[in-house]
Amino acid sequence: MKFAWIMAEGMKWETKKNFITTALESGIDHVVDFTNVDNIRKLGNITLISDTEDSDIVLVGRTGEGDSTLPFPDQLSESKDLAALRRLKIKGKTTAAYVEITSKKHEELASLLGREADYLILLGKDWTVIPLENIIADLQKKDVKLIASVADYKEAKLALETLEYGTDGVMLSPREIGEIKKVAEFLDKIESESYSLKAATVTQVEPVGSGDRVCVDTCSMMQVGEGMLVGSYSQGLFLVHSESLESEYVASRPFRVNAGPVHAYVMTPGNHTKYLSEIQTGDEILAVNQEGNSRNVIVGRVKIEKRPLMLVEAKYDGVILRTLLQNAETIRLVGEDGKPISVADLKIGDKIMVFLDESARHFGMAIEESIIEK
Repeated sequence: MKFAWIMAEGMKWETKKNFITTALESGIDHVVDFTNVDNIRKLGNITLISDTEDSDIVLVGRTGEGDSTLPFPDQLSESKDLAALRRLKIKGKTTAAYVEITSKKHEELASLLGREADYLILLGKDWTVIPLENIIADLQKKDVKLIASVADYKEAKLALETLEYGTDGVMLSPREIGEIKKVAEFLDKIESESYSLKAATVTQVEPVGSGDRVCVDTCSMMQVGEGMLVGSYSQGLFLVHSESLESEYVASRPFRVNAGPVHAYVMTPGNHTKYLSEIQTGDEILAVNQEGNSRNVIVGRVKIEKRPLMLVEAKYDGVILRTLLQNAETIRLVGEDGKPISVADLKIGDKIMVFLDESARHFGMAIEESIIEK
């Protein structure tokens, strides 16, 4: 998952506080700082990156103090920063190494430090000419997160998109507060997973009695066309619409999806699934729209109640899918035209949107394995 850290070093405290507060409100909770550590900790639940050993992440090689700004030793293996990282690793500390790249020698140093640090922060004068590609390629199989030190949204976008993978994150040192929000919005966009939805033909709609069904209330407002991928079979999930529409019977609940019975799968971030019975407050789940675009939402509450259920069966390209939903007018699937269809109005021959997954599931993870579900 791509991420961002914020650094507002060198600013007056009130300005720095505003920048960090904006970062927190935008979902960025990692702060690099050396001068206002105690005050920053009071602003919220923050992961602090600094040069003292009581920091959450200990930074080695900060500007003006590390090998990157001093004459190099005769052998890179004699690097002071490298020795410091090894000492901290023995103590069990989480570490970040900082390297300002101005020469091929600095590039070699970065690759060396990246083999010891948990995070490697790279600073370049111009990311269009700094060989990020070389360092990414050299360290992509190592257990280190690469971070580009950037000043604005443009540099952040370039660093995150370099090569197929880009850096894992950016350390943003913004000049304007608006850059923080732009970077946060870009991270949300690139982290969004897309699901190829198909229009399956309804082949059966039938009441089946009562069962324990799950309502998932999220901490986000969903739009018309958005819902969750839910189903009885891991090989295919139905797009169950949110309660974002008004009804003559109840007011809209745009934060809610009446998802289905306790046994059903629901899609979560990373192409994983969970049983609806497992979902609880604080979990992340995927909200998916009629085009298959997704976003992460946080579960605020789960309600499990006994309700009458309806079996819905659909077929696409020879694959038969089934799921159970509460038998109520307010429960909707999504039609081929992107419009919600109430299960009360669903008929054989209707087209509804589903996601087909060729993989089987083991503890919610997609695997290559043959499996029969019926």
